[in-house]
Formats: sequence, structure tokens, C-alpha cells
Amino acid sequence: MSRVVVIGAGPMGLAAAYRAARNGHSVDLFEAAPEPGGMAGHFDFDGISLERFYHFVCKTDTPTFELMQELGIGDRMRWRETSMGFVTNGRLFRWGDPLALLRFPGLSPLQKLRYALFAFVCVHRNRWPRIEHEQARGWIIRWCGRDIYERFWSPLFRHKFYEYADNISAAWIWTRIRRIGRSRRSMFQEELGYIEGGSLTLIEALCEGIRKYGGRIHLGEGAQRVLVQSGGVTGIRTAERTIPADAVISTVPTPLVSALVPDLPEAWKHSYEAIHNIGVICVIFRLSRSVSPHFWINVSEPDIEIPGVIEFTNLRPLGQDTVVYVPYYMPVTNMKFSWPDDRLLSEAFACLQRINPAVAQSDIRATKVARLRYGQPICEPGFAAKIPPVQTPIAGLQIADTCYYYPEDRGIAESVRLGSAMAEAVEVTALSDLQETVLSPEQGVA
Repeated sequence: MSRVVVIGAGPMGLAAAYRAARNGHSVDLFEAAPEPGGMAGHFDFDGISLERFYHFVCKTDTPTFELMQELGIGDRMRWRETSMGFVTNGRLFRWGDPLALLRFPGLSPLQKLRYALFAFVCVHRNRWPRIEHEQARGWIIRWCGRDIYERFWSPLFRHKFYEYADNISAAWIWTRIRRIGRSRRSMFQEELGYIEGGSLTLIEALCEGIRKYGGRIHLGEGAQRVLVQSGGVTGIRTAERTIPADAVISTVPTPLVSALVPDLPEAWKHSYEAIHNIGVICVIFRLSRSVSPHFWINVSEPDIEIPGVIEFTNLRPLGQDTVVYVPYYMPVTNMKFSWPDDRLLSEAFACLQRINPAVAQSDIRATKVARLRYGQPICEPGFAAKIPPVQTPIAGLQIADTCYYYPEDRGIAESVRLGSAMAEAVEVTALSDLQETVLSPEQGVA
């Protein structure tokens, strides 16, 4: 049995702590926030327990299903038919299925055929290593044509990645298309899932499981430094105390790693610092009126700097009211990231009114603005080679965050998969083994 410290109580850290505790290790989990969950954490939204940042489940999210069964909450999974909309030229159209593509105005038969072929290949292809070093912009233009890219894709890239928009990995975009495309009841019907009670159901079950197997969860107490001696980890230090450990698993964002582990070699610290992130702001409305019949709507209007809208209650019903997320993605250096809440709420609500002019101020029951500085890694072409191995050159220290899911997007399933794998690796992290197998950052993912 090893003494294991896990840093960060998001889904990845919780999954790692649960698996390590179940495997018989002595586990301590440290989280700087006062509650567990990370991006899957909840807040009280005028009497409703709701995620700060929306989540959904796809049919390919096998690690989530397996963990839920293991935790005894497999029966809390729910599935619902969902749809996508697209706003352009002041009109809302259905989007995301073959009939919607056939009926969409302003596209030639050849353009529709090329787009359909592109979507089909993306969904059915299991590996596509050739596009790892290709920009998404050029890749989409090659398959679909410049007009399709400018009309459907360019606004999404521009309003999510800003100055990085033209240098996003094609492999990263492909896996997003594939994941959603494989979560369908049929070719014509998308079907997504949610956990009854929200992500909090899984978070609470993981916390209960950690404690059941003897683990300890320390909330409101973040790690300040990982302690290292003679090339191996010896524990961590918080503001209150020092905790000895034989193994440490860090799940904090990679931009924070250099300060957390100053004993890492300089080349490794530079590797973590070279991974850039954009922030995310979710403007959330509780309304007495529905905005649309769609779960998600992509927006392509020249005067609206919002990539889309999520009508969450079209997936997870929450009584009579409607809950809508308006997500903003941007580098935190963008001045809009520092806008006051009321300015964001005003702009976001104006977008909802453009989609449905019947929505009025009197329909607003409650609002919330949630912000996160490290919301999304910027995955440029060749991103896989930038990611340092999970196992560091410091014996007993593993480090990963959401960028390690690449080319998969952020999601609870990927958090569960990677967190569990790190916990299993604790079994084989003897110093002599690590000295023989550790890789340098230039060698890619271990």
C-alpha cells in the first residue's frame, strides 16, 4: 500500500482518488475550492441544483457508464432525443441531420453532397493520423469548399478562439464531430444523455466511494508545492501543513504546474508553459419561456459575437422553467473576459431575443455568470507532440489535465478514463522502474 496524494477534485482527480483508494492505497485528495467537482461542480440556481458549465453524455462515453455501474448509480442515466439549430440571416433553421441539410436554403446540390460526405467520413472513421498536423480551416475547405467553411465554421472558430482561429488542429475538430455523430438513435435523430440529478450525482457518488475505501477529502485546502527529494516525490505542502506521500497525482491546469512543482527540469516546465488555454464564461438564464425546440444552436450573424446557445432543459428537464446557457470562449487577455456581469447578461439576452423575439425581460426568473480562466486548451496542428508524458522524471509524480485528452475534447468520460489510468499506474511506480522508462517531453505522450 502506498500513500497517495491527489491534487484537484474535478472529475479526473475524483476518479483517480477513488480508484487508488479502491486499490488499497492510503489516499488524500486536496481541493482549493470549497466544494468538489471542478468544471462539473453545481450551484443553487434559485432552488435548482445546476452545473456551472453545462455537460451532456454521448453514447460512446463508455468509461462514464462503467464507473456509474461500479458506483451503483447506473440506473440514473437518462437519454433524450435532441436536435441542433443554426441561426443565419436573421432566421433559425434546423441543422445537424440529412433532412435538415437537404432543406437548407442557399446551398447548391454539390455543396450539400460534399458536406454530407464530409460528415459521413468523420463519423465513421476510427483513426485519421494524417490530419494530426493539418489546420482545421484548410481541411474543412478541402472537403467542403470555402463557402461552406465561411458560412458554417468560420464564425464558430472566430468567436471561440479569436486570434488562434486559423491554427486549430483538424484532428481535434474531427473527434468532436465523430463523438456527436455517433450519439444518434438513427441517421435522422440525435440522442444525448444526462445523469439524473446532474453531474453532482456522479461527483457525490465518487466522494462517497473514496471515503468508503478509507480515502480522505480535504476541501478548501489547495496544494502549494509538491515536495521532492533525491529525484522522488516525498509529499505536498499546503498553507496549513505538510503531507507525506509516496505518489502524487496532479490534475491542476498545466499553466499552474511550474509553480506547483519548481523542482521539475527546466525543459519540462517550458513544455507545460507552452500549452495555452482560453477561458470560458457561461451566462445562464432561468426563463419562464422556451427559446427554441433545440438543445444547441450555432449562431452565424455578423453582429453577434457569440458562437452558440445551449437550451439545457431540452436535454435535462427541470420543471416548468427553461434554463439556457450562453457560453463565451476567449483568451483571458480579451477585454470581454473582464466585462462586468451585467454587460455580459445584456449582450447574451439580446442574442436570445434575436433567436426568439417573443422572449422578454419579464421572462427572466434568475441569472448567473460563471467564469473559468482555464476552460479549453488551444490545440494547434501537431499538438500531440507538445504534451509531456503523464509520468514525470520525478519518481512517483504524475501530471495531467484536460489537454491530455487530445484529440478528444474535454468530457467526464475522458476524465474518468485518464484519472483511473493514473491511479492504476501507482502500482508500478517504483523508483528503479521509473528511471528506466521515463520519457523526455520531446518524445511525446508516454
